Amino acid sequence: MKQLEILGIIGAGGFIGSICRYLLSGAIQSKLFNTLDGGFPFGTLGVNILGCFIIGILYGYTLKNSMTFEWRVFLFTGICGGFTTFSAFSIEMIRMMRDGNMLNAFSYISSSIILGLGATWSGIMAMKML
Repeated sequence: MKQLEILGIIGAGGFIGSICRYLLSGAIQSKLFNTLDGGFPFGTLGVNILGCFIIGILYGYTLKNSMTFEWRVFLFTGICGGFTTFSAFSIEMIRMMRDGNMLNAFSYISSSIILGLGATWSGIMAMKML
Protein backbone atom coordinates (compact mmCIF):
# COMPACT_ATOMS: atom_id res chain seq x y z
CA MET A 1 0.00 0.00 0.00
CA LYS A 2 1.32 3.42 -0.91
CA GLN A 3 2.11 6.01 1.74
CA LEU A 4 -0.45 8.45 0.32
CA GLU A 5 -3.21 5.83 0.62
CA ILE A 6 -2.22 5.14 4.23
CA LEU A 7 -2.33 8.86 5.00
CA GLY A 8 -5.78 9.06 3.41
CA ILE A 9 -7.03 6.20 5.60
CA ILE A 10 -5.62 7.84 8.73
CA GLY A 11 -7.01 11.22 7.70
CA ALA A 12 -10.50 9.79 7.17
CA GLY A 13 -10.41 8.19 10.61
CA GLY A 14 -9.01 11.36 12.16
CA PHE A 15 -11.83 13.37 10.58
CA ILE A 16 -14.41 11.08 12.18
CA GLY A 17 -12.64 10.97 15.55
CA SER A 18 -12.13 14.74 15.76
CA ILE A 19 -15.77 15.52 14.98
CA CYS A 20 -16.93 12.92 17.52
CA ARG A 21 -14.60 14.43 20.11
CA TYR A 22 -15.93 17.93 19.53
CA LEU A 23 -19.58 16.88 19.67
CA LEU A 24 -19.30 14.51 22.63
CA SER A 25 -17.03 16.73 24.68
CA GLY A 26 -19.40 19.66 24.22
CA ALA A 27 -22.43 17.54 25.08
CA ILE A 28 -20.83 16.18 28.24
CA GLN A 29 -19.66 19.61 29.36
CA SER A 30 -22.79 21.58 28.61
CA LYS A 31 -25.60 19.09 29.14
CA LEU A 32 -24.45 16.56 31.69
CA PHE A 33 -22.23 18.64 33.95
CA ASN A 34 -23.48 22.17 33.42
CA THR A 35 -24.54 22.57 37.04
CA LEU A 36 -21.32 21.06 38.40
CA ASP A 37 -18.99 23.03 36.16
CA GLY A 38 -16.57 25.04 38.22
CA GLY A 39 -14.16 25.37 35.34
CA PHE A 40 -13.35 21.65 35.42
CA PRO A 41 -13.05 20.12 31.92
CA PHE A 42 -15.56 17.27 32.38
CA GLY A 43 -16.05 17.01 28.61
CA THR A 44 -12.36 16.48 27.90
CA LEU A 45 -11.98 14.06 30.79
CA GLY A 46 -15.01 12.07 29.64
CA VAL A 47 -13.77 11.85 26.06
CA ASN A 48 -10.28 10.83 27.18
CA ILE A 49 -11.60 8.06 29.43
CA LEU A 50 -14.01 6.84 26.75
CA GLY A 51 -11.18 6.90 24.18
CA CYS A 52 -9.03 4.78 26.48
CA PHE A 53 -11.87 2.30 26.89
CA ILE A 54 -12.42 2.12 23.12
CA ILE A 55 -8.72 1.62 22.32
CA GLY A 56 -8.62 -1.07 25.01
CA ILE A 57 -11.50 -2.89 23.33
CA LEU A 58 -9.79 -2.60 19.94
CA TYR A 59 -6.46 -3.76 21.29
CA GLY A 60 -8.11 -6.66 23.11
CA TYR A 61 -9.81 -7.62 19.87
CA THR A 62 -6.48 -7.68 18.02
CA LEU A 63 -5.00 -9.99 20.65
CA LYS A 64 -7.60 -12.63 19.75
CA ASN A 65 -8.33 -11.83 16.10
CA SER A 66 -6.41 -10.63 13.10
CA MET A 67 -6.97 -7.15 11.76
CA THR A 68 -5.51 -5.78 8.55
CA PHE A 69 -2.97 -2.99 8.67
CA GLU A 70 -5.45 -0.67 6.97
CA TRP A 71 -8.11 -1.27 9.63
CA ARG A 72 -5.56 -0.85 12.43
CA VAL A 73 -4.35 2.54 11.20
CA PHE A 74 -7.93 3.66 10.46
CA LEU A 75 -9.23 2.70 13.92
CA PHE A 76 -6.19 3.22 16.18
CA THR A 77 -4.30 6.08 14.59
CA GLY A 78 -7.20 7.70 12.74
CA ILE A 79 -10.38 7.47 14.79
CA CYS A 80 -8.87 7.01 18.25
CA GLY A 81 -6.04 9.44 17.49
CA GLY A 82 -8.51 12.06 16.31
CA PHE A 83 -10.82 11.35 19.23
CA THR A 84 -8.07 11.57 21.85
CA THR A 85 -4.31 11.25 21.84
CA PHE A 86 -4.61 10.21 25.48
CA SER A 87 -5.85 6.84 24.26
CA ALA A 88 -2.65 6.38 22.24
CA PHE A 89 -0.63 7.36 25.31
CA SER A 90 -2.48 4.83 27.46
CA ILE A 91 -2.10 1.91 25.03
CA GLU A 92 1.63 2.63 24.67
CA MET A 93 1.88 2.56 28.48
CA ILE A 94 0.01 -0.76 28.68
CA ARG A 95 2.30 -2.29 26.06
CA MET A 96 5.44 -1.18 27.88
CA MET A 97 4.11 -2.43 31.21
CA ARG A 98 2.94 -5.72 29.69
CA ASP A 99 6.39 -6.20 28.17
CA GLY A 100 8.00 -5.57 31.58
CA ASN A 101 9.54 -2.24 30.60
CA MET A 102 8.53 -0.54 33.85
CA LEU A 103 11.38 1.97 33.84
CA ASN A 104 10.47 3.07 30.30
CA ALA A 105 6.78 3.17 31.22
CA PHE A 106 7.21 5.40 34.24
CA SER A 107 9.80 7.53 32.45
CA TYR A 108 7.26 7.99 29.66
CA ILE A 109 4.53 8.99 32.13
CA SER A 110 6.66 11.51 33.96
CA SER A 111 8.33 12.96 30.88
CA SER A 112 5.00 13.28 29.06
CA ILE A 113 3.47 15.22 31.93
CA ILE A 114 6.49 17.34 32.81
CA LEU A 115 7.65 18.04 29.25
CA GLY A 116 4.10 18.49 27.96
CA LEU A 117 3.21 21.04 30.62
CA GLY A 118 6.61 22.69 30.21
CA ALA A 119 6.18 22.95 26.44
CA THR A 120 2.71 24.45 26.84
CA TRP A 121 3.97 26.98 29.37
CA SER A 122 6.97 27.80 27.15
CA GLY A 123 4.70 28.38 24.16
CA ILE A 124 2.51 30.73 26.18
CA MET A 125 5.55 32.63 27.46
CA ALA A 126 7.02 32.84 23.96
CA MET A 127 3.80 34.38 22.65
CA LYS A 128 3.69 36.88 25.53
CA MET A 129 7.17 38.08 24.52
CA LEU A 130 6.08 38.89 20.97
